[in-house]
Amino acid sequence: MGALLLVGMAIVLIGQGGTFQPPTISNTTPSGKALHAIQAELPPRAASFGLIFSHPAMAAKDPVFAAEVRRVLAPLRADRRVARVISGYDAPSPNPRAFSRDGRRMQVTVELAGHRASDAAPIEFLSPAGETYAALRTLVHSDVLEVLPTGAVALQHDFDQALKHDLRRIELLVLPVVLVLLVLVFGSLVAALLPLVVGVLAVTAGLAGAGLLARVTPISTYATNVMTMIGLGVAIDYSLFIVSRFREEVRDCAVPEALARTLATAGHAVVFAGATVAVGLLGLAFLSIGGLGSLGVAGTIVVTFAVLYAVTFLPAVLSILGRHIDAGRLPGLGVTLTRVSEGFWPRLAGFVMAHPWPVLIGVTAFLLVLGTPFLDIRMESGDISVLPQEAEARRGEELLRREFAGADVNPIIVVVRYPDDSPLRRDRIDRLFDLSRWLAARHGVLRVDSPLDLDPSISRAQYHQLFTAPPSAVSESVARALRQMVGKHVVLFTASTALRAEEARALVRTIRAEHPPVDGEVLVSGRTAFDLDFIDVVVRDAVVVIGFVVLVTYAVLLVLLGSVLLPLKAVVMNFLSITASYGALVWIFQEGHLASWLNFTPRPIEIPTPLVMFCVLFGLSMDYEVLLLSRIREEYRRTDNNEHAVSYGLQHTGRLITGAAAIMAGVFFGFGLARVVVVKAIGVAMGIAVLIDATVVRALLVPATMRLLGRWNWWAPAGVRRFYRRFRASTTR
Repeated sequence: MGALLLVGMAIVLIGQGGTFQPPTISNTTPSGKALHAIQAELPPRAASFGLIFSHPAMAAKDPVFAAEVRRVLAPLRADRRVARVISGYDAPSPNPRAFSRDGRRMQVTVELAGHRASDAAPIEFLSPAGETYAALRTLVHSDVLEVLPTGAVALQHDFDQALKHDLRRIELLVLPVVLVLLVLVFGSLVAALLPLVVGVLAVTAGLAGAGLLARVTPISTYATNVMTMIGLGVAIDYSLFIVSRFREEVRDCAVPEALARTLATAGHAVVFAGATVAVGLLGLAFLSIGGLGSLGVAGTIVVTFAVLYAVTFLPAVLSILGRHIDAGRLPGLGVTLTRVSEGFWPRLAGFVMAHPWPVLIGVTAFLLVLGTPFLDIRMESGDISVLPQEAEARRGEELLRREFAGADVNPIIVVVRYPDDSPLRRDRIDRLFDLSRWLAARHGVLRVDSPLDLDPSISRAQYHQLFTAPPSAVSESVARALRQMVGKHVVLFTASTALRAEEARALVRTIRAEHPPVDGEVLVSGRTAFDLDFIDVVVRDAVVVIGFVVLVTYAVLLVLLGSVLLPLKAVVMNFLSITASYGALVWIFQEGHLASWLNFTPRPIEIPTPLVMFCVLFGLSMDYEVLLLSRIREEYRRTDNNEHAVSYGLQHTGRLITGAAAIMAGVFFGFGLARVVVVKAIGVAMGIAVLIDATVVRALLVPATMRLLGRWNWWAPAGVRRFYRRFRASTTR
């Protein structure tokens, strides 16, 4: 009853929770420092979105075309949420840059009141203006002209909408598939429904908890997808193991005793399995890119609810159902699967026990080969290709870059910051002039915009005269330009390039390392600089994240198993499994294999994806390790025979782990249907990892290694053994 009340409260709280937000850019990186300096000292630039008006035959300068554009824009010009609307028709003579090369398209800029723009942030890091954009977009419609939006605000809105749409669509598709798989595993409708119910309850409560947390601290926009993916997977897995163990125990003893044994064995293992998943997810909290660390906290919330419902709500239902747990049995399913598994798993266990070295060497080599594509990984932050091809903003952006001259430009932003006094002091003008000309001479730089590049005809000496003249002697156009590029302590340079990613990164590195001397701090920002800094931050944080996850997981397994070597072996096995999934990630999503089947545009891997995957997969892989080793440990304590215990554990958990992995992989592969590429990539790669981990690693590599280690599997110093005995006694009373 308490669990149902909790989920009722959760449903109410979901509607009252906070708003999930994009991550923030750290001001500790060079690009972040530059961006914050611009925001602190230069006038705010309004966030904006573009509109491209097109007609297949009519010229954009045709009076009919122009009249229709003005009619469509009239509601925007009258809306107080709009600061300004700029079209190609506003000047006395049409602005040529506003018209496409073929003359049948014209672009308009709509500046928003109360929202600031950023040239440095990728789609996932933009400040939210989606609601304002969505409301204004509904005001724009034409029966004569095609209208497509462009710009960062539109891209972000479509990105957020795609995430929400994906979640709803995937839930509708995944839940029926999971139910079918559960029926195949159990052969019973009642037994199959229980894990699914626990999964839905855990995800509902987790989303409510994360929504409440979002009211006091930023939670990433990815959180709902990640929480649903992980929450459904682990909750169903944990319930599957508890229900299966209860069905096994209730055949031989009374319901209360069967339930007690189930909780002392499978329930105990589930608590530790949840702890290992939570440890992996909490590792994300060490990411210093604001907001991304919240994925770990949000994931931990849903895993906590998954464990809570699995060891409280589920046992309560099992005690009510008792021996009716197999009600609704479908003829043939359960019996057929059981007979097959009882023949296959003993034979597999016998084969592994008889040939441990060939199995160990062969499987390890196989996993390393699968991981080799990861050596060629390229990483970038998100661009328009992360959106589905049918997304309106992506179509508009592709049209803009294809049809309008100068639209496909990558700006590299250089900020010179001085600790004191004016940046345009007489003795600083020469060095700033040299910096501007040096930037303009770099390979791939199309033009430089700065206070020292107001007009190519102005000489160095004339700039001295201009900047030392009284303000009243400076024209309004020059004064306006200076206000946009010169602050109290900063000067802004923008180098426009059309370089490819690697060439642009090389240019940023060159600017940072080789720029002419100035007596201020040179900071480089922009999308390319942000990518370089983001990669550096993730690589730096990875040492802390991986170290935390590995050490704490080792400690949890040490407490659970009372062994020094088994946790170490588990860590090594996990690294092999994750390496293989990384290889699949690069092979599919970067190199483009299966792109037509999965409907995505191949591109470099999103920068945080490998580390996010590591934290999630390390914990999930330990799930099956804990459940397998717990059963082996249980039998070893009973018989004191390592080889028999390993074989017994594989026989009694092999079918179950395989079924659980198929269900979890089904959940993850369901997210492969997402339209947002990063969600699709994580779902597919983690589905592959789960299948590899539960079959190749747990069914072959782990038992082969344990067969070779023999009694060394269970060795521990005397102090560790005493602690384990006391802990075991306290948890089994």
